[in-house]
This record gives sequence, C-alpha cells and structure tokens, in this order.
Amino acid sequence: MSAGRLLSLLLLLQSRGRVSARAIAGELGISVRTAYRDLARLQAAGIPVLAEPGRGGGYQLLEGYRTRLTGMSEGEARALFFAGLPGPAADLGLTAEVSAARLKLLAALPAQLSEEAARTAAVFHLDAPAWYREPEPTPHLAVFVDALLTGRAVEVRYRRWRAPQEVSRRLRPYGLVLKSGVWYLVAAGESRIATYRVAQVLDAVLSEERFDRPRGFDLGAYWTSYLEDFQARRYTGTATIRLSPRGRRRLPDNVPPEVVRAVDSTAVPVGDDGWIEAVIPTESTDHACGELLRLGTDIEVLAPAELRQAMTATVGALARTYGLH
Repeated sequence: MSAGRLLSLLLLLQSRGRVSARAIAGELGISVRTAYRDLARLQAAGIPVLAEPGRGGGYQLLEGYRTRLTGMSEGEARALFFAGLPGPAADLGLTAEVSAARLKLLAALPAQLSEEAARTAAVFHLDAPAWYREPEPTPHLAVFVDALLTGRAVEVRYRRWRAPQEVSRRLRPYGLVLKSGVWYLVAAGESRIATYRVAQVLDAVLSEERFDRPRGFDLGAYWTSYLEDFQARRYTGTATIRLSPRGRRRLPDNVPPEVVRAVDSTAVPVGDDGWIEAVIPTESTDHACGELLRLGTDIEVLAPAELRQAMTATVGALARTYGLH
C-alpha cells in the first residue's frame, strides 16, 4: 500500500468533489478494484468518504471536510520537493525547511496515514554521489537557487576546459540538475542556452537584471536533449579490439556502459579460447588508451593504428620504469 497514493486520492476527492471509482482508477493509474480498496482504507482511517450509488453516483468527501497543511512557510513549501532528498536539500540550504515541512505534513495526516508515511520514509534513502568520488564543493549553489526563485541574472566567472580557461559571463538561470552527485546549471547566455558545472564556477554575484524564464521551456526535455547531444559529440571514433573472457567480465567495472553495449552487440568469437573481437566507440586517442589499459593483458587493440601505437608506447614506458628493458 502506498501512503503517497492514499494522499493523492484524498486530495483528488477534495479537489474534484464527486468522482466515480473508474475515474479514480484512471486518474491514479490503478485498477478499479484497487481504487475500491483505497477508498475503504481512507474510510477506515477516519476520513469521511461518502458513497453515492446508482447512475451518476460516485465517491465524495463529507461537505465541509478539508485536510489542510497548516502553518507552512514559503521556504518549507518549496522544500517539500526535496523531502526525500536530504543530501541535495542540504546542498541547496534547505535542511531546516525540509525537516519542518516533513513534520507538518505528517501532523496534517490522519494517524494511520502518518504512520504509514513514516514507515515508507524509514526504508528509502538516496545517496546521489557516485562511488570512489568525493562530493564536489559548490559554494555558489545558493546564489543560483536565489536567482532561479527571484528571476535575476547572475554575473559569473567560470573555469572551462578549453582556452581561454577563465571566462566571465552574465547568465540567466533556467534550472538546476543533479546528476550522479554533480550539480549542473542550465542558463541562457548572450546567444544560447548552455550547461555549466556548478563546481567550476569561481565566482557568482546576483545582478540587478530581472528576466522572465521562457514559458515553454521544459527543463527535463532540455536535459534529455543535452545528454543525447553530449553522447554524440563525446564519441568521435571507433576501435577494433580483442577481448578475453575475463576481460569481458571485467568490462562493466572499467569502461562506460556505451562501450559495454557496443561489445555485446558486435562481439564475434575468434579461436577456441573464448576470446572475442568487437568494435567499440572511442573518444580521443589518449583517453581511449588510458581507459583500455585498465584491462591489462585481457585486451588487445587491433585498430586504429594510432591507438595501437599509443598502447604500445605506454606499455614500453611502463616496462622501462620498472627496469624490464
């Protein structure tokens, strides 16, 4: 039983008035039988749900009954979105608001639903950062949160990968995205919308300029498109490799999922020892060399020639370092 679904049902009845079980099922994405069970659970919890039989009948709350979330501040209302994300809420400076909002939400629910919500919260925890990586410092994140909520532009100094490495920009923030524990700012610059890694921001100051976020801008759709474009730009070449059975087992722990999928879709057996030949996507020669060397003697690069030569040169340098030549 989902406490969240029961709360959604309660708010649906409160906002719609009389609703049939079939309409409830369609709205909440459940079966009609489940809708009947959920309605019974609300009644058992002391919610005055009335049933009207016959054509045109349905379910509705007793006239005058309202459930209210009382005394909630503006900051606490915003913080509800992060109620299940303690780490990101702390990054955004909303730890106290999240705690207060959760307490007020639980206090506003009937006892049975409150207990169920508390049980649900006790068995789920989100830890966003990836393994083997320290959380990135984001001292200017709060500035961007303020800018997003007040519709103000921000003057930033930013460190990027290509020259010139330090640049100054006036950005109009459209949204923040948390991916694998890393915060990204989506913002409009002078000529286009772009994505900025928040940890790379050296300085950020709110400006006096106010702006309106485009009404049709969809942050989720933009991010999906950005990731697709990033992947297309990321892999600029291919390599043909030979891989041992052990190397194939080790592959997911040493290379990105795109490379694993490429091996799975192009693998051809060679010989009787379990080795396979496959074609994989690659970034730069240096990047591919460093990535594939993690597999040691379980991999051989067949092509292109420049990547094979880079692997040979690196292995030779290692041998000289350890006095083998």
